Amino acid sequence: MKFSEMPYERVDFNKVEEEFKQLMKEFGEAATGEGQFAVHQKYYRLRDKVDTMMTIAQIRHDVNTADAFYSAEQDYYDEQSPKYSNMIIEYQTLLYDSPYRKELEEKIGAVAFKNMELARKSMDEILIPLLQEENALTTTYEKIPAEAEFDWDGEKVNISRIKAYMKDTDRSIRKKAWDKLSAFFLEHEKELDDIYDKLVKNRTEQARKMGYENYVELGYYRMGRNCYDKDAVEAFRKQVKEDFVPFVEKLHDRRRERLGLEKLSYIDEGVYFRDGNPKPTGTPEEILAAGQRMYSELSVETKEFFDFMRENELFDVLGRKNKRVGGYMTYLPVYQAPFIFANFNGTSGDVDVITHECGHAFQGYLSGKDPIREHSDITMETAECHSMSMEFFTEKWMDWFFGDKADAYRELHFEDAMMFIPYGCMVDEFQHIVYESPELTPAERKEAWSRLEKEYKPHLDYEGDPFFGNGGFWQQQHHIYSFPFYYIDYVIAQTVAFEYKLWMDEDFDAAWKSYLKLCRLSASDFFTNMIKDAGLKLPFEEGCMKEIAEKLEKKLMKEA
Repeated sequence: MKFSEMPYERVDFNKVEEEFKQLMKEFGEAATGEGQFAVHQKYYRLRDKVDTMMTIAQIRHDVNTADAFYSAEQDYYDEQSPKYSNMIIEYQTLLYDSPYRKELEEKIGAVAFKNMELARKSMDEILIPLLQEENALTTTYEKIPAEAEFDWDGEKVNISRIKAYMKDTDRSIRKKAWDKLSAFFLEHEKELDDIYDKLVKNRTEQARKMGYENYVELGYYRMGRNCYDKDAVEAFRKQVKEDFVPFVEKLHDRRRERLGLEKLSYIDEGVYFRDGNPKPTGTPEEILAAGQRMYSELSVETKEFFDFMRENELFDVLGRKNKRVGGYMTYLPVYQAPFIFANFNGTSGDVDVITHECGHAFQGYLSGKDPIREHSDITMETAECHSMSMEFFTEKWMDWFFGDKADAYRELHFEDAMMFIPYGCMVDEFQHIVYESPELTPAERKEAWSRLEKEYKPHLDYEGDPFFGNGGFWQQQHHIYSFPFYYIDYVIAQTVAFEYKLWMDEDFDAAWKSYLKLCRLSASDFFTNMIKDAGLKLPFEEGCMKEIAEKLEKKLMKEA
């Protein structure tokens, strides 16, 4: 069914609660494991129905945050979703404690039960008022950049357009765009500080009500970290600092030489070529059409997936006024349909949507056909492996998007991916600092961010910018506000994607076969097991980042 034709009706959570109570009664009365599994399949259908309605409302709100009807719906779900989460936990508690646990585990899998354990550790009815407040605060934050409007030579433009100007060939235009963005965030700095301060205090209170010292432990449970802990993440970040940052700094110096600059400035961040970063040659419609041809050639499975997406209007990718910033993939379970949301702005990022978000969507399309719903409940580092690896698997078709600039794009994409690793670790370490010391003032948080920038991005010079130069850059990173502790998942996944990149350069077919296997494994096994099962090295292994850095540097020298 086309997205525009999908009917929407507000979920009545009083009725949902009654349905949950009935399910729990039937579950408790079932005298066999088979009987309980039959009830569990009714639970799947209830979840599918509710989740689909909530997702339709979210998408229609995000495509136009000024839409009064769907803004009201979003506010309603912000208030009601914690209660819904609690209903799910109560049902899953019965499942987890079932006398037929062994039989159920054989059908659903051990991972599902581990995730239930983490969910129980992360939610309690007493948290509902705090979760409602947290949802309202993140929605308030998301609206600030979404509703931003800038005057650009007499034209009103949004943040996506401003960020495109920040990569212009003309340094004066880049400076002008950075200045406008800086002024906007400086104007809203106090408001953004207040929102984040309230979020930190709110999340800390949630953690303490659950018996934890701070939000870090609770945050890890919320992220579904079911096979590694914060010590493993800390050791991984240490590897990055010691073995990857020096390598990336060489890349920045190479970029400086390519740009013909004596010294890199912050206004040169994200700029790779003197004549400008390669831009896609076609219109948004032409980019989507090229994507369709590309996925038709990549594999039978990807052709079927992309045709389905196009036929059913499952892309909303044009940047518009009042549209939420950023991009994501979400899923409509009733229709077994992924949905891709983005903001095309005429940069190479538009093509990244067709590769990155389609990596998510392709895996969602495959796993959506699995009758065991828990197998779709993948952790974020696994999800990002699918998307970031797809960016590399599709590289050989980039001529269709960039014409004679395709090689430049491939170079940009490769370098940009490597340069992302330190930034992603910096975001993660910053959040650990904040939530381990929730009493920090807004000024102290900014000092912490500035200190980390010197460790992870020593080349960076803000040249006295009043906002970015005072440790404010993180305030535009919506994950820090809305999705705490998510960002390291990108880094872990990018590391896996590099392994695929190095592998596909040697044997594309074997690497693709492994990737398909990883997609189909979904959440049927733990991340640490799946990576090894797919024939890859686990990023947490000692020496992994040093080995990858050496291989990547060797590859770059060979291609130079």
